[in-house]
Amino acid sequence: MADNSLAIAPVFSLGPLDITSTVVTSWVITAALALFGWLVSRRLQPDPGPLQTAIEGIVLAIEDAVTEVAPQYVSQLLPFVGSLWIFLVIANLVGLVPGFNSPTRDLSATAALASLVFLSTHWFGIRIRGFRGYLRHYLTPSPILLPFNLISEITRTVALAVRLFGNMMSLEMAALLILMVAGFLAPVPILMLHIIEALVQAYIFGMLALIYVAGGIQSQH
Repeated sequence: MADNSLAIAPVFSLGPLDITSTVVTSWVITAALALFGWLVSRRLQPDPGPLQTAIEGIVLAIEDAVTEVAPQYVSQLLPFVGSLWIFLVIANLVGLVPGFNSPTRDLSATAALASLVFLSTHWFGIRIRGFRGYLRHYLTPSPILLPFNLISEITRTVALAVRLFGNMMSLEMAALLILMVAGFLAPVPILMLHIIEALVQAYIFGMLALIYVAGGIQSQH
C-alpha cells in the first residue's frame, strides 16, 4: 500500500483552504488522463496498434454498457459515463502505487463524485426533455409523491457516496492489518484482492450512475 496510515492529512494550504492528499491525487489523475487522452487522440491510425486496439476495446465495452441501459442516448451519455468509469478505476487502483492513496477512501471524494452524478442526472434530464417535462415526473402519477421523490433523490446520492467510501476504506484497512501482521509474506493475495475489489467497486458505482442518469431521462416517456 501507499503508506501505513489511513489518516487524510493536509499537504499544503491555499489561504484558509487545506489541500489534502486526496485532492492532490485527484488532480494528478485528472491531469494524467487528460494528457493521455490528448496524446492518443492525435495519433490515431487506420491500422491500430496494440495500444489503440486496447483503448478502442475499452471504449466499445463502455458504449455497449450504455447501449444496454439507454440505447437512445448513447452519444449524450457516453462521454460522461466513460470518463467517470475510467477515473474511478484509476482512483481505486492508485493506492497500490507507493506514495499514493486511493482518493475514494476519503468520504469527501466519494461525496463529490456522488454529487456530480446527482447534478448530471438533472442536467441530462432537463437538457433532453426540457425543464417542465423533466420536473413533471416528480408529480407523476400523483402530486402527493413529490416529497417522497425528493427524499429518494437525496438518499440514493448519500448511499452512492457512502457505499464506495465504506468499501474502499474497509479494503485498505484490511490490507493494512494483514501487512502489519504478516509483513510481506503474503503480498500477492493482498494485491489481487485490492485489484479485484477496486475494479468491482468502480463498475458498481459507474453502473449505478448510468442507471440514475438514464432513469432521469427515460422517466419522461
